[in-house]
Amino acid sequence: MADQIPQLFGTRYVCVFLFLSAMIDTVSSVTHYSVPEEMEEGSVVANLAIDLGLHVKTLKGRKMRVDVVGNKKYIDINKDTGELFILERIDRELLCPLKTSTSCFLKLEATIKNPIRMFNIEVEITDINDNAPHFRRGTMHLDISESSPVGERFSLNNAADPDVGTNSVNNYHLSSSEHFALEIQTGRDGTKFKDLILKKALDREEQAVHNLILTAVDGGVPTRTGTASIIVRVLDVNDNAPSFDKDKYIIDVMENSPIGSLVIQLNATDLDEGSNSDIIYSYSLYTSERTQQVFNLNPENGEIRVKEMINYEDFKLYEMEVIASDKGPNSLTGQCKLTIQVADMNDNHPEISIKSFQSPINENIELDTVIAVVSVSDKDSGDNGVVDLHIPDNMPFKLRESSDNYYELVVSEPLDRERVPEYDITFTVTDRGSPPLSDNETMTLELLDVNDNVPQFPQSFYTIRVEENNAPGALLSSPTAFDPDLHENQYLVYFILEREIANTSMSMLFSINPENGNLYALITFDYEIEKKFLFHIEARDSGSPPLSSKVTVHIIIVDQNDNAPVIVSLWRAHGSVVEEKIPRSTDKGSLVSKVIALDTDSVHNSRITYQFLQVTDATLFSLDQYNGEIRTMRMFSYRDPRHQRLVVVAKDNGEPTLSATVTIKLSTVETAIKAYSDMTEVPLLYDIFSDINLLWNLIIGLGSMIFLLMIPILVTIVIKCQKPKPSKAVPPCRNSVISEGNSSIADSTLQYPK
Repeated sequence: MADQIPQLFGTRYVCVFLFLSAMIDTVSSVTHYSVPEEMEEGSVVANLAIDLGLHVKTLKGRKMRVDVVGNKKYIDINKDTGELFILERIDRELLCPLKTSTSCFLKLEATIKNPIRMFNIEVEITDINDNAPHFRRGTMHLDISESSPVGERFSLNNAADPDVGTNSVNNYHLSSSEHFALEIQTGRDGTKFKDLILKKALDREEQAVHNLILTAVDGGVPTRTGTASIIVRVLDVNDNAPSFDKDKYIIDVMENSPIGSLVIQLNATDLDEGSNSDIIYSYSLYTSERTQQVFNLNPENGEIRVKEMINYEDFKLYEMEVIASDKGPNSLTGQCKLTIQVADMNDNHPEISIKSFQSPINENIELDTVIAVVSVSDKDSGDNGVVDLHIPDNMPFKLRESSDNYYELVVSEPLDRERVPEYDITFTVTDRGSPPLSDNETMTLELLDVNDNVPQFPQSFYTIRVEENNAPGALLSSPTAFDPDLHENQYLVYFILEREIANTSMSMLFSINPENGNLYALITFDYEIEKKFLFHIEARDSGSPPLSSKVTVHIIIVDQNDNAPVIVSLWRAHGSVVEEKIPRSTDKGSLVSKVIALDTDSVHNSRITYQFLQVTDATLFSLDQYNGEIRTMRMFSYRDPRHQRLVVVAKDNGEPTLSATVTIKLSTVETAIKAYSDMTEVPLLYDIFSDINLLWNLIIGLGSMIFLLMIPILVTIVIKCQKPKPSKAVPPCRNSVISEGNSSIADSTLQYPK
């Protein structure tokens, strides 16, 4: 028979495995064939007549027929050749939609007459890799806080592949990322689950969105893949995420449990307040759609109830992940994993009885102290009646068996009320049946406070800046300490530790409110007298014995602009008016005078600038705003007044600005002068030939000639002074001084008649 199989298929290769469990002529025997899915219509499966030992020529006469049991007629028999052939293309995923088993069979019944005989035939439809993995959601959105610790896990949506065995989803790959990695886990049923692992801390300010590609790969040949986008949005939000009582729950549910029966009520808490502590429960992408169809999750109170009838033969285990999200503007989440085991059930659950329970207890209770006695029992017998009692591993307690089915709960580690004020101790009792049944009871253990914590200041050194001229009694700061203890152990009293500065006690300068630590100034400070103070403040609790700590306080007096500048140069005791004399021949850019002012304030309050407040001729003098130097901007002209009045103001840089002024009266003097009349003055040599004054020189010359004709006595004097020769020597008129407001002319060598 094995030699005939290749001839039957010809060029079409079909992998056929033939098993005959008994003799052909036995009605109860079953003939097995195996063919791959998706074979073309008309493809030969096998020669049934030969395999059953029937003569091909008698098939028509004996009216042989093949019927498919409980399904469409995918396969029929050729009565001329006795060959089974594909009547309609077979899709294994359509024929056997549930993936509870890797085997898929098509049952046939072959009957013949004369005599009537019936044959049972099973055709195994083997899977081929004709389906690529695909994700239920092409884009997965994850909101991850930037404060998420490295190593945190985030569940991702599974890919689905209708194929089975090696042709189903075999592996997952994540696109390259410096922040994320992919970890793959295999469930009890062989399903692969993946977690997105944070391998490097996120920084929202550096990158707010991460775009990743998740690829699912099956194990077929050739392999097929499917992809989904993962968009990770980095959140920058509130401090506390909701947290469940436990990270993992294992729950036993009996099959055929009534619809609506409670499976568990999850409880998540959030340490925040307001909307940030309001919690909504939901399934994560980790939870399969089938699980969500069977169990209903109440988003408000966390109750999980039976939604559809549970059948142990369909699914023995359900795994789900529940997310608790707060209602803050940037929602934070916590999650827990639940494993629901469907039990075929034994009759009685084990029971827990709390015989004694001591609560509250002091947080400094000695180790190995008994705080509870618990008894357990189970009405069943054998392994189903043998029970084990345990508590969560992450608690500072342990169970010690005192006698049969009696246990003592003892303290195994030091307790600290400030770290954990109370414990919800869940006693879980489990029998050894198959599957095991369990029961649990939770007791709350409250811890009483003892004075074991020293008051703590937020910082060990306070620097307080105080502006001078403060009002006595002004509040300077509130260096408040914190004590995590309770009641009188938490009530703090504040003191200033005495220290003398220049025979002055700190209590004369500062006072502190003993109840809230508010620090006040008792006097008005002057920066120019004292610039800083250094002392200690002690915080002492009211426990017995009291505990205390201290902090160093550095008071820095900040300067105010409370001192005006003082003119120290060009100062006169009798007033602020200064008189100076300068030669009228002073060159351009010459230093005339310099104003110097000082300010006893500090830093920017003492920076002084100078400027003219008043000036007789703004084109004649300049003032350097930084050094106070007054210089000529040009040479004097005969038109310039002999007396110049300059008012200089010195201003500091404070707020508000303070200033001081000085008035400078400048008088110009010459070495020689010549008078033509009571109201006429003789111009100097450098004025005679200056620009516009040439016309005035001609007018003065004509007037002089008329004056000579009228007054013969002055002829000789006028001739000597009328046309001085150009020379670098000083003219004879340079020694004359013309006083402002007086028309008389005085000369050191000549006398004029009055």
